[in-house]
Amino acid sequence: MQAQKRTIWKPSLKEFLIFFGPLALFYLVYYVFSAGFLIKTAFQKISMALVNGKWVGFKNFELLLTDPSFITALENNFIFAAVSIIAGLTIGFFIAVTLSSGVRGKSLYYGIFLLPTLMPLALVATVFRNMLESRYGSVNETLRNIGLDALAQSWLIEPNLAFGVVIVLFVYLIGLPVLYYTANLSNINTSLIEAAVLDGASTPRLFAQILFPLMKGTHKTIIISTLLMSFRAFDVVFFSTGGGPAGSTEITGTYVYNFSTSGTNLGYASAAALLVMIVSLIISAIQLLISRK
Repeated sequence: MQAQKRTIWKPSLKEFLIFFGPLALFYLVYYVFSAGFLIKTAFQKISMALVNGKWVGFKNFELLLTDPSFITALENNFIFAAVSIIAGLTIGFFIAVTLSSGVRGKSLYYGIFLLPTLMPLALVATVFRNMLESRYGSVNETLRNIGLDALAQSWLIEPNLAFGVVIVLFVYLIGLPVLYYTANLSNINTSLIEAAVLDGASTPRLFAQILFPLMKGTHKTIIISTLLMSFRAFDVVFFSTGGGPAGSTEITGTYVYNFSTSGTNLGYASAAALLVMIVSLIISAIQLLISRK
């Protein structure tokens, strides 16, 4: 019997427009209009009423780049990103390799480490905030119940402690690096590992000198994606510390939100959002170049 030829469906222009036209229209209205509105208002002094806007040129950007609060928010973005990257490349890598080695109950452990990443980040941050509440939070209540009252702290009121809380929260959300490493480990040639074990390679040497260099591409992906994700971590900070106390945990997302809701000058908030968008686009472009290579 002759094998039947497999026909490949090629949509006509009309079918293409029917299927993808509504989606393209949605993107055109939502993204292009939003970007145009953002660019326009960034060069104006305008209120939340969006009337009687006054053209001020680059004045909003000049004020923005000389505002210590915005510089602090931008620095915090990169600090939290650096912490997440380091945690992903070390703790995430170790967890992924350990679970891929066939440890007992690995499905349970995968669920523990991946579940926070799969859940809404606003929910995770809210749970953290309630746990660390000074008077009735479960952390302080537990410390008091076991006689360690001295260790009970105002976790979300002291600036240094609040900053540490946000760092711990970012480290806790390392499920994505674990997922990346796990996927890459499944493609590694196991004969290399077996040969290293037969040659007497210790576990630390196997991790550092064999497995870690083999995942160079995954390292790059994690670094860029984590850095980009730090600029979208509004819900993590907003629902945990709100950017406080005294702006110590502020990031660009909460900075733009807090200023835009104040209603004084929407153009200034638009300038901040536009600047953050440009930085994000640059990081995305770097990610695309790395992916191509």
